[in-house]
Amino acid sequence: MKARIISVISALAALMMFSVQSSAQTDETPMPEFVKHADGQFGLYVDGKPYLILGGQSRNSNNWPAMHPQLFETMKNMNANTLEVPIYWEAIEPVQGQYDMSSVKLIIDEARKNDIRLVLLWFATWKNGSNHYMPEWMKLDSKKYYNVVGKDGQPVDSPSPHCKAAMELDAKAFTEVMKFLKEYDKQHTVIMMQVQNEPGTWGSVRDYSKSVDKLFAADVPAALLKPEYLKELGAVKDKGSWSEVFGDRADEYFHAWSVASYIEHVAASGKAVNPLPMYVNVALRSPFGNPPATEYESGGATDNVICIYKAAAPSIDFLAPDIYQRGDANYMKSIELYTRPDNCLMVPETGAQAKYLYEVISRGIGFSPFGVDGGRKIGVLADEYAMLAPVAGKIAQWRLDGKLYTAFEPEDHSVQYIDLGEWKAVLTFGRARRSNVQGAPAAGEPYPATGHAMLVKLGKDEYYAFGTNVRFSFLPQGKNEGKAWHYLRVEEGSFDENGEWVMRRVLNGDQTDWTGPYVGEKPTALRIKVYVREPRK
Repeated sequence: MKARIISVISALAALMMFSVQSSAQTDETPMPEFVKHADGQFGLYVDGKPYLILGGQSRNSNNWPAMHPQLFETMKNMNANTLEVPIYWEAIEPVQGQYDMSSVKLIIDEARKNDIRLVLLWFATWKNGSNHYMPEWMKLDSKKYYNVVGKDGQPVDSPSPHCKAAMELDAKAFTEVMKFLKEYDKQHTVIMMQVQNEPGTWGSVRDYSKSVDKLFAADVPAALLKPEYLKELGAVKDKGSWSEVFGDRADEYFHAWSVASYIEHVAASGKAVNPLPMYVNVALRSPFGNPPATEYESGGATDNVICIYKAAAPSIDFLAPDIYQRGDANYMKSIELYTRPDNCLMVPETGAQAKYLYEVISRGIGFSPFGVDGGRKIGVLADEYAMLAPVAGKIAQWRLDGKLYTAFEPEDHSVQYIDLGEWKAVLTFGRARRSNVQGAPAAGEPYPATGHAMLVKLGKDEYYAFGTNVRFSFLPQGKNEGKAWHYLRVEEGSFDENGEWVMRRVLNGDQTDWTGPYVGEKPTALRIKVYVREPRK
């Protein structure tokens, strides 16, 4: 009898231990992942599911406790699901070797209370080309933690990527942050890390100090001598010194390699203890032509040196353009340059330009305007996020499945067409209530081109349609080209918290006859079914 009691007690103890272990396991959600699929598509996965960043980035100095109420109120009003926010090396290591993670802990705690995911921006060696976020004790020892020397010997307000002492300390501090996140953030409120901020140098193409000149005279590293890299970089030789291989772009390419190598050391050190997805953001140059590096931030991952970063910094998952260019051509060219077979698109900084939102999310993993907590107008974008947020995960999956189609109102307000296979979408933009399906909007006073649209192909005759200032119409193609057609059913509605479609009303009569359903200034979602009328025999 005694043996049986002991056996039962042992069994109960084992069951309790299993229960505790199971509970501990469920406390840790799956690690966020950045995945390249066999078909070449890139996906960000959070909690094991496709994730779309509908984000907002705080202003540089707003991750301090007194600023948090305003910051998270903005996120709520914006209907964002992700906050990009800096963490400061100077706050984390105010005394050398003594790490204070209270600021990191606090922003995570606040994000959890507000049901917001975080992308942390490591403001450390570089922030827009300067070292202003280094700890004070490093700034005061400028001989040991030195800056770039200009071509004429002038001091340059930018850290040298050849300063190994600074690089090692940066890597150590970043690793401590990643260790803290591994232990404290097992539920992965933090989904991604930005390593540095717009790294590179303004005011000098590279570091021209005598010690660096010796490095510049050495042979180009073998990792950069792959034929595809040499072709992309316009090399004039396949081996030799930087000048021999790259001619008049040698200074810039050398500096890009140096900055990227520094970042790789920092990123790899942190990733070794906590492999969150990591990226580097980019202060862009003009997307057209090939201007000299004296006209932009040399050493950053500008479009002409993307392959250098790929070779030198394999721990960085992708390079992300901060797009502030104006005009359709500039914006779309910037998107194109960073949407590559070896690079996923994300726009971590931009103006609050809702017009290009669909273009970005149909090609990449996220969109985030900068400085939204500092008075930037976010009204239209807040309405867009409110419409898309409940179905953001599905949008991410639809993109991976090749079901997203987008267009925006060009500056000449012309009609846009999208090939959907069996159908051609005809998108007429503008504020005119009525317009010819085949022609331009009705004449009137000049107005800004703000219209945009996104279609999701649910089946060969059925679509979700999202839009602002756009009229949706269709024309049959292929075997049905030229045949009569009409709308079978058009619903206006929204998505519930589970991402399920909820109809508000059925549009018919004046809302669909002649020229098709129109949506105005407020972003609107439709569910559209079309059909071909077979001719009478």
